[in-house]
Amino acid sequence: MKISEIFKENKTTLSFEVFPPKTSDSYKSVETATAEIAKLKPDFMSVTYGAGGGTSEYTVSIADNIQKSEGVPTLAHLTCVSSKKEKVHKQLKLLEEHNIENIMALRGDRTDNDCDDYRYASELIADIKNLCGDKFCIGGACYPECHPESITLSEDIKNLKHKVDAGCEFLTTQMFFDNNILYKYIYKLREEGITVPVVAGIMPVTNANQISRICSLSGTYLPSKFKNIVDKFGSDPAAMKQAGIAYATEQIVDLISNGVKFIHVYSMNKPDIAEKIQANLSDIIGK
Repeated sequence: MKISEIFKENKTTLSFEVFPPKTSDSYKSVETATAEIAKLKPDFMSVTYGAGGGTSEYTVSIADNIQKSEGVPTLAHLTCVSSKKEKVHKQLKLLEEHNIENIMALRGDRTDNDCDDYRYASELIADIKNLCGDKFCIGGACYPECHPESITLSEDIKNLKHKVDAGCEFLTTQMFFDNNILYKYIYKLREEGITVPVVAGIMPVTNANQISRICSLSGTYLPSKFKNIVDKFGSDPAAMKQAGIAYATEQIVDLISNGVKFIHVYSMNKPDIAEKIQANLSDIIGK
């Protein structure tokens, strides 16, 4: 099922993100973990794409297994900056053969092996549309706190408009820990004429080591309330995990109560975290 059709039902949705294994040795454990998350029957699940497309075949097989085992629609990530068109077109054919109807079209992290076939996600989206028409529902990423390579948020949003004009049908945000940042961001998107659905990306921080990585990668703003949680519970793994899940749940409840219908949880192949968040929201989202 296409995600655009799910969104048209105008209900609150909860989805989870998982990632494929880096090597064949860990494939079975990842397959088991992602299948356990699928058993929770989220509205859909997204499966990421390895750096440089290194695990592209695993992305398709994990997404295919989720759909076949539990009937959960999947969103396969596809990055382009280090791939030639021939490889991307081969991946599109593979996705179609496995009845995967949704693609998260991403530029991907720049590497020393970048090629010139694609420079931006908007070019990938346009290529998919030109080659496949409406076979796929295409999503894109957005950055409520501005893409790290953009000079200003205004410039970043103008570039985002290129994605939407090329055929992007919904946007999923990078993680954020202050909901007010998202509310202001959505207002700016609408001002710019970007009217596609915006999916709020929520990262449950369940161990203190995640914090330094999050900040180094994206410069995400950490509100004092969140910092206090890490300071208080960071040295106690069990307490930090519980507090992180509680914080993510509180964020989601606030988002839904303020009209944000579509929630995406970066569940990191952890069925217990996905299950606890869904249980915390059971009466709110009807799952």
